[in-house]
Amino acid sequence: MLRINEIRLGLDEDMDSIPEKIIKRLGIRRADLLSWAISKESIDARNKEDIKLIYSVTIETRNEKELLRKAAGYKLEKCERTVYAWPEAGLEELRGRPVVVGFGPCGMFAALVLAERGYKPVVIERGKPMDERSADVQDFWRSGKLLAESNVQFGEGGAGAFSDGKLTTGIRDRRLRKVLEELVEAGGPEDILYKQKPHIGTDILRKAVVNIREKIIGLGGEIRFRTRLAAITPDGIGVHGPDASSISRIPAEAVILSIGHSARDTMAMLYEAGLEMEQKPFSIGVRIEHPQSFIDRAQYGGQAGNRRLGAAEYKLSHHCASGRGVYTFCMCPGGHVIGAASEEGGVVTNGMSYHSRSAANANSAALVDVRTEDFASLHPLAGIEFQRRWERAAFELGGGTYKAPAQRIGDFLGPGIHGADRGGTDEESGEWSADADQIRILPTYKPGVVWSDLHRCLPDFALEALEEALPAFGRKIRGFDHPDGILTGVETRSSSPVRIRRDESLRGSIRRIYPAGEGAGYAGGIVSAAVDGIKAAEAIIETYAPLK
Repeated sequence: MLRINEIRLGLDEDMDSIPEKIIKRLGIRRADLLSWAISKESIDARNKEDIKLIYSVTIETRNEKELLRKAAGYKLEKCERTVYAWPEAGLEELRGRPVVVGFGPCGMFAALVLAERGYKPVVIERGKPMDERSADVQDFWRSGKLLAESNVQFGEGGAGAFSDGKLTTGIRDRRLRKVLEELVEAGGPEDILYKQKPHIGTDILRKAVVNIREKIIGLGGEIRFRTRLAAITPDGIGVHGPDASSISRIPAEAVILSIGHSARDTMAMLYEAGLEMEQKPFSIGVRIEHPQSFIDRAQYGGQAGNRRLGAAEYKLSHHCASGRGVYTFCMCPGGHVIGAASEEGGVVTNGMSYHSRSAANANSAALVDVRTEDFASLHPLAGIEFQRRWERAAFELGGGTYKAPAQRIGDFLGPGIHGADRGGTDEESGEWSADADQIRILPTYKPGVVWSDLHRCLPDFALEALEEALPAFGRKIRGFDHPDGILTGVETRSSSPVRIRRDESLRGSIRRIYPAGEGAGYAGGIVSAAVDGIKAAEAIIETYAPLK
């Protein structure tokens, strides 16, 4: 096949016009274009007066060799279909079925690949199936009643099931296409295969997770919900079942550990069992909210609201004088800030969007990098205690009911820093209106907020960095640091503060354990976690023969 790049469409041009643009670019007859398919779509909004949709398209033609000779002028290149290559199975006998611990993106795709190759994995997940879990989460957001084993962090689908379902990743890996194709097969939108910034939305993702679960079961896998890893035994693992009154044993020669970044009790047990681990840097900060209409205008100008563009996104970063980095993370257009606690007595925030991204507010995390020296301890789990300290401070500041402390940007920065008397300009400039009735927005955090001083629930270095970065962000997107923007604290779970060591064969210091995914410190997001789960499954496949 060939790939032709830089096919540009105006917002009033339909994708059906792409073939004619290809024919005109290449100077071929209509009959010579045998097939075409979009491989990538992006938005060029540098000129807000003339925003374009940019496409790369794979094509099959009758005169490929002749076209390639003129490739430079056509922006044309030869390409191959991306096909996932299955690893060759090993020869060692596998004593017992492989076990996958955790059914987030990492564990789900590890189990899927194992099941597809005949290894009939057993999956244990401490939380509940999706329908029950979703009901528990909704009840927590409504009433503030937290269930320790069924929440935004624990349960079928992992933490990603209550997010924007963002599928962007910085990694380049041959397994990426398989992850996206499996999500499409499970009910995801086909455009995730080619959009530059694909997302699936929490509503569609939850349905896809259930469909993947059923596929695994249909291939001979087994899913045990309400079952928590409790011990590492000489020949396998020990688990607590639904009643948690006793530990039962599962013999296993190969265990993929995909526990996620919030299974703190499990991490402590694994450390005591002798699994080698080390501290890892992470980030801390707040969720920041603006009207989505403001972000749309800032990014798309007069084309804001165009259905071809959808809800606008942003990604900002700032290097502080102190050397700290501040950046926006997990931006949720048209979304909600949500309670994501998994332990009693702590407030944790996160962001979530449905596929339509149609809610009134945009939000993202505004995060400051946390270094291992900030932990004030050399213990491998010190980062977890650092997180707990600030989650508990936010819980107390919010009134002890899982309501979150929130503060408007103007109050957080103070007039001496922000210059709050500057007001705004008109809508066309991208800044907010100066009319107080127009710029006041409501926080979306569930179970609710308590207006507070966020300086009481963040470390000094993070406060200093945010106070410097927010005005800097306002110089990049005018009005981003408007006094009526909302900050909600705290965000502590963007990544794991622990890395479980593994060797080139992906085994941990306990040889039958394969640490993988976000919780083990090897991924950061839905897709990278899924890819790492596939890698762990491949390591087992390459060593052991399928079960008979």
